[in-house]
Amino acid sequence: MRDVRRHNRRSTRLKGYDYTQAGAYFITIPCQNRKHRFGKIEAGEMILNEFGRIAYDEWQKLPERFPNLDLDVFQVMPNHMHGIIILNDNPVRATLAVAPSGDATKNDLGENDDWATARVAPTIGNIIGAYKSIVFNKCLEIYKSQNKTMGKLWQRNYWEIIIRNERSHQNISAYIINNPKKWQEDKFYKK
Repeated sequence: MRDVRRHNRRSTRLKGYDYTQAGAYFITIPCQNRKHRFGKIEAGEMILNEFGRIAYDEWQKLPERFPNLDLDVFQVMPNHMHGIIILNDNPVRATLAVAPSGDATKNDLGENDDWATARVAPTIGNIIGAYKSIVFNKCLEIYKSQNKTMGKLWQRNYWEIIIRNERSHQNISAYIINNPKKWQEDKFYKK
């Protein structure tokens, strides 16, 4: 039987907004069921475990995978991560997508010779999807090496806020930086 709640979820994305557009975005990615996967808070400081280190390191590597992206402040928390990413408006640095052109011909190997290339900027969804997948797979390797079952690491979706001005940027940055100190007040706090 079809689960109506699951298949009729509303998107948290802003309808009609171009998520390849240059700008700053506040991202929150929660763990499934708010399970503590990445470490713990001690004396107002985040102490990363092995999985938290993976989440931290892979976030830092995002600009290598997406050259039109810059990182701002971010924080891995016990059961979620927050970060500000900045997409640059530089199509030359965007990723390359290849599609066959209408007059594609086969070469001696049976491969298309005539390919059209286009520059395609990644969406915020592409970036977050890649991040979640990479972190999941690296954590899963550890679980498998210990003959354990991991289950779902991430919640199905993520939240984003389009940062529209400097004041908003400052407030969000302060929230991210101070998140470990105010952990027990956080909406994601769960023992």
